[in-house]
Amino acid sequence: MNDTPGWASPGSAPSDGREPGASGPAEPADRPGATDQPAQPADRPGAEPTSPGTKWSKEQPPPGQWSTPTGPGQAPPPPPPNQGWGTPPPGGGYGGPPGGYGGQGGGYGPPGGHGGWGGGWGGPPPAAKPGVIPLRPLGVGEILDGAVSTMRTYWRTVLGISLTVAVFTEIIVVLLQGLVLDDISSEALNDPDATLSELGDALADTTISSGVILLISLIGTVLATALLTTVTSRAVLGRPVPIGEAWRDARPQVLRLFGLIILLMLIVAGIVTVGLAPGLLVAAAGSGDAGLALTVLGVLAAGVVAVWLIVRFSLASAALMLEKQGVKKAMSRSGKLVRGSWWRVFGIQLLATIIAYVVTSIIIIPFTFLAAALGSDGVGGFLEGTGGLGWTFLVVTGIGSVIGSMITFPITAGVTVLLYIDQRIRREALDLELARAAGLRDTGAPGTTPGS
Repeated sequence: MNDTPGWASPGSAPSDGREPGASGPAEPADRPGATDQPAQPADRPGAEPTSPGTKWSKEQPPPGQWSTPTGPGQAPPPPPPNQGWGTPPPGGGYGGPPGGYGGQGGGYGPPGGHGGWGGGWGGPPPAAKPGVIPLRPLGVGEILDGAVSTMRTYWRTVLGISLTVAVFTEIIVVLLQGLVLDDISSEALNDPDATLSELGDALADTTISSGVILLISLIGTVLATALLTTVTSRAVLGRPVPIGEAWRDARPQVLRLFGLIILLMLIVAGIVTVGLAPGLLVAAAGSGDAGLALTVLGVLAAGVVAVWLIVRFSLASAALMLEKQGVKKAMSRSGKLVRGSWWRVFGIQLLATIIAYVVTSIIIIPFTFLAAALGSDGVGGFLEGTGGLGWTFLVVTGIGSVIGSMITFPITAGVTVLLYIDQRIRREALDLELARAAGLRDTGAPGTTPGS
């Protein structure tokens, strides 16, 4: 039994009026000439079955016509089109010489007939595409195109969310850099006569300020990811979602998303610490060269493990937002979806990260040089590292960062969501559920292709 909708082979059902397994052609009941000879009674002793080869009328349909013969004076109906079965081979036969299935003139597919099955398969029907992606397993290009199409189709919502979050976070970052970090850098770190204690205090303050800036940026990234996940999931179904509705849908999961990201950061930090600890202990014991070598090996090993875990849990944010799961369940779901496809998920995420980095650099670098040119020390002072972070420099570079974030937020979030949907289509046939959610009447009809 073929349980895949829309892929039953033609002719798999028994013909009308015949029993399965019956041999010989079924004689049509309404054929001309059927009453040329009186029918023999079924209960007459010694009755012999009528030979099908002697009772056919001479008025047969044209070769290849599969309908029953028509009455006298009626034109035969046109042959059915060869739709979906490829082009017939030369001669019209199945695989033999012109004129038929196995011989000349008396075969299964005479010239000009239906064409047989030997002309090639027309391929599977195209998958339904109610939104930005077709509902089937996706390729790398389709995932990237889906993320860009979401931004292009629903640009008001997508860019509105990205712009709002980017402006909010960048204002806080600029204020922190202008009021705190710039003073530390200019007074202590750039002073050649600074004492070791002053440098230590300056480094500690810089680390704290950088951590606060990182936390603010993380908050903005989490908010953008939460809102854009909802927008992208609706875009798959071809349904727009206003910013207010996206926020109402994402708000119950925002705190859990924060917890998930902070937990992942702590796991990575713990792995790096474990990798550094042996080398640092050996170096502290007096073996400088051995400690350095062990530290390098520990960092490399910790980096490999950290990357493996990051990719393994890279779909946890989408699972948490779309399945309304808790942190632990979302991480488990991500591990299950990535299992067996780690390299594919890693490659797609790495490609999306590179694209986002390139786009951001293309936008920020011109703004950086413009800010340096407008600053008091000029481009030369900026390149030599002697210029301070003035307000003009911070504001201009902040504008470039806002524009870059406004474009890259939808790309990174969209790729993660579409990759999550693609993995569920491949493993759980999510395309059938999405087709029903999109309002398609028959998810097994031509135009849809169930996931594998």
